[in-house]
Amino acid sequence: MTKTLVRLFNFLNSDLKLPIHRRDSQLIFACRSMVILFVAAVVFATSGCGKRRPPTPPVERVPQRTELLTGVQRGNTVILIWPAPIANAADSSVQSIRRIDVYRLAERTTAPLQLTETEFDSRSTLIGSVSDQAIRSARNILTYVDHLELAGQPERLRYSVRYVNAAGQRAGFSNFVLIEPAASIANPPILKDPAYTETAINLLWSPPSKNIDGSTPVNLLGYNLYRNVGKDEGENQVPINTALIAGSSYTDKTFKFGEKYKYFVRAVSLGTNGHQVESLDSNTIEASPVDKYPPAQPSKPTIAASNGRLALFFAPNVEHDLAGYNLYRSEDPNLPFPDKWTKLNTDLLTKTTYQDERVESGHRYYYRITAVDMSGNVSEPSDMESEVAP
Repeated sequence: MTKTLVRLFNFLNSDLKLPIHRRDSQLIFACRSMVILFVAAVVFATSGCGKRRPPTPPVERVPQRTELLTGVQRGNTVILIWPAPIANAADSSVQSIRRIDVYRLAERTTAPLQLTETEFDSRSTLIGSVSDQAIRSARNILTYVDHLELAGQPERLRYSVRYVNAAGQRAGFSNFVLIEPAASIANPPILKDPAYTETAINLLWSPPSKNIDGSTPVNLLGYNLYRNVGKDEGENQVPINTALIAGSSYTDKTFKFGEKYKYFVRAVSLGTNGHQVESLDSNTIEASPVDKYPPAQPSKPTIAASNGRLALFFAPNVEHDLAGYNLYRSEDPNLPFPDKWTKLNTDLLTKTTYQDERVESGHRYYYRITAVDMSGNVSEPSDMESEVAP
């Protein structure tokens, strides 16, 4: 670049003795060279030859709003439900969700369904929050219960939730949930202690006598029965009945002995716009069915004699919890059973055939069978059958 400047200077200070066309050519060449070198210098100066700056950390943003808010009326409450955050951020992060605010707007039932977030923000009321502890301890879903004062003119309630981070910044409102609560909803029934049989847990309850607003007759379509198993404290939201229970009793045949069950029942009423509305939960009862029922008496065995052995056959029992059979033999049918009889098997028999090879020719042997279930219950012995060993 220095040479080009010198050349241009010499050209401008020349005695101008060169022909005009040569002087013009040199001037054009010098100017073009200056432009090229200037551009190169700019590129070089702005390239990465200088000191590198440390990388800029990513900007943390306010958590996104949920779009999966749902709600349902139950008795004199509205229960809001939405998925819990999959994983909350560390406390030091602005992404850390510290609470979830719940908003409600009471509208006339004739009010327009469409409403902007700005309008909702200006007209709604903050009615409560889900705490940081509740967020962290949630399994899969979060809930919020809004207790209602059901009186006066019908109204429509519009709900939304909003995440709030550690810096106090609020995410956008969730989707809106609209509910028109009904006032004449049945009170919950009263569940009684269960009764047991070999094949069922029988459940009874007292029907409600009034609606939650004190009115009569009771607005009652039927009942839903719920069951939780074991130590699971989470509420089962799917009733065990496939259709509404018309009466005040239910026979649960889908149980297992040894399990612990918790039952509660809800009355079902006709709500606004023909929707079914459940009552609050009844009292909860526990049921722990114990298998104290022995298997049925086995059939009398059939005996076939052959050289040095007696072969026994019998029909199988049909109990689903059958563990096996015990086979007993005696040469004196009048001996006390089973104390004085000989048990031929060490372990429970799982087949319905047996080859008795410990026999003496000319001796008559008497046989009886008992069935045993998984709980150790023993059946009555089969009828006796005998045969002479050949």
